[in-house]
Amino acid sequence: MTRLVLSSRNKGKLVELQRILATIAPHIKPVSVSDFPDISDVEETGATFEENALLKAETIAMKTGLAAIADDSGLCIDALNGAPGVLSARWSGEHGNDRANLEKVLKEIEDVQPDKRQGKFVSVVALALPDGRTEICRGEIHGVIRYSPVGDGGFGYDPIFQPDGYDVTMAQLSADEKDRISHRGRAMREIAPVIAQLLSE
Repeated sequence: MTRLVLSSRNKGKLVELQRILATIAPHIKPVSVSDFPDISDVEETGATFEENALLKAETIAMKTGLAAIADDSGLCIDALNGAPGVLSARWSGEHGNDRANLEKVLKEIEDVQPDKRQGKFVSVVALALPDGRTEICRGEIHGVIRYSPVGDGGFGYDPIFQPDGYDVTMAQLSADEKDRISHRGRAMREIAPVIAQLLSE
């Protein structure tokens, strides 16, 4: 069975990747970078989602000698000129503090009118092979930013993001429904056949 390293310690992302690949490429076994204790986190120094995803995937592929996949994602709000964007996970200054990040966004757009609260979630997934080959896929979902958080599901900005065509937030959707429409789900489904093809060669 061919191993594919997920360049993240996020267990949810690993489960999602395993679920998507199971039907397309059952011969591929996704493993977490956590299985390689000597490898530290890759600093996200890129200016774009593409740069960060590729940086992480290439670094992990080089350090492990295995194919690696990485995701960089975030929320881009029109009224904030695309921010928080690549800084989404550390928008409040503390990396990974979902509540503080969400509250900062709401404060910054509290006076923005309902018809001007558009935004999108973006996910870029990069695949890097030890021989230097790479592939990148991008997924997006558009919607509006609510005035206050609603829902207990998901993570990050999900409780304030209402996808176009829905009257609920991402945090109110079932896991299956969220996977079906989400930015990450779209990017993962697009890159899954590429992974299957490249790793079967």
